[in-house]
Amino acid sequence: MSWTRQPPGGRRGYHHGNLREALIDAALDLIAQKGPAGFTFADAARWAGVSSAAPYRHFRDRDALIADVARRGFELFEAHLERAWNDGRPEPFAAFENLGRAYLSFARDEPAYYSAMFEAGLALDSDPGLRQASDRAFAVLRRAAEALAARAPAEQRPPALMMSLHIWALSHGIASLFGRGDAGRRALPMPAEELLEAAVLIYLRGLGLIGNR
Repeated sequence: MSWTRQPPGGRRGYHHGNLREALIDAALDLIAQKGPAGFTFADAARWAGVSSAAPYRHFRDRDALIADVARRGFELFEAHLERAWNDGRPEPFAAFENLGRAYLSFARDEPAYYSAMFEAGLALDSDPGLRQASDRAFAVLRRAAEALAARAPAEQRPPALMMSLHIWALSHGIASLFGRGDAGRRALPMPAEELLEAAVLIYLRGLGLIGNR
């Protein structure tokens, strides 16, 4: 497959090869510029340089195209989180801090994927592959929560699912407001990583999982 850059807006022109990949790339470009709700299926076809009928060879409609983008995003997200968690090494709390930083860096470095994953309004159950990819990414966070909860005596351990949902909400809120890599980022008088680290410290201290640091 080969591409040429054409004005205006650096539009990609599709010549030959993998049409599916051309449409995925076109959707990522359009999401980055206009958001997941800001373009039509026909827009994606034009951006890829193909006829308006061509996308139907691979996708039933625009939502199916965005679902495929989101699925790929979750796969990248899972790999990003897995590398950061590193099976809890060098020790669970330090690895957990790395996990939080990885969440923020993904939102900052992959804003189009992040937007497709979390802001497109897709029903996860409408696409089995999307649901599975989303669940695998969340499972990294849950394993991390289980490792931290295991540091407490058995009778005092908080539910790992509750912990992972709380930490996910903290991480996602800070990433969406302050850590993203697009125009939606809000100003913050400190790095987003420091804000998240402080919030997680307070949370884990409240659960009795760590002492004063």
